[in-house]
Amino acid sequence: MRPIQALAAAVVLAGVLTLTGCAARHYPPRPAAPVVSRPYPPRVAVKTPAKPDFYVVQKGDTLHSIAFRFGIAEQTLASWNDLSPPYKVNTGKVLRLIQPKQAIRPDLGSRPAVGVVEKRRDSPQKKSTISIDNNDILKLYWQWPLKGSILKTYSAEDSKGIDIAGEIGQTVRAAAAGKVVYSGDGLFGYGNLLIIKHDDLYLSAYANNSKLLVSEGAEVDKGQPIAEVGSVGSRACLHFEIRKNGSPVNPVEYLPEK
Repeated sequence: MRPIQALAAAVVLAGVLTLTGCAARHYPPRPAAPVVSRPYPPRVAVKTPAKPDFYVVQKGDTLHSIAFRFGIAEQTLASWNDLSPPYKVNTGKVLRLIQPKQAIRPDLGSRPAVGVVEKRRDSPQKKSTISIDNNDILKLYWQWPLKGSILKTYSAEDSKGIDIAGEIGQTVRAAAAGKVVYSGDGLFGYGNLLIIKHDDLYLSAYANNSKLLVSEGAEVDKGQPIAEVGSVGSRACLHFEIRKNGSPVNPVEYLPEK
């Protein structure tokens, strides 16, 4: 064999041996990355803070707005604080938000006290239609303030009303006739807010409007334009509430079928 051919054969043989050696070598397998299960943290229910016993009147507050904020009937709040119509409250005044302790009266027996005239049971009593607890009659009394789908349903602990889908600037109408007892943006979380008093039992509230069309003290008719739709977060909608004796109720149970 020629020297050049012998050298080439040696190189080829060395390469084969090298490849064979690599194939025979075993490397330990890499351990697989551990799969860690990370459960989502449990949802913590947000509790509504306890209602205080007293409240200091702030600038812009009215008795209506304070009663609405704490879920108390206006007349009840007025009686607890010995207030008379027109229920004007001054900044810095301390209002009682709990019922005062009643003085114990002596038992006078079945006879009426001197000077007290017994109320005749057969005397006619005027009663507002809206005060009648009949769902069929109530659904005739109310109307939807805005035509749209319900984005958020009622919850006494959370929303206290419903969110109705709309478009920015769309007309909001009074759900029933009444008097505007609050028009402003002083209640945290409600934005531009209107509160309409319908009688001694019911209020309706229209929140997060882009524009208010009626002022405090105005008398409004059912279906009258009162505001323009704003937004709740990133959604254009109206937040609507009905309060009975100061406490929120589900508006869907009062509004007519769509």
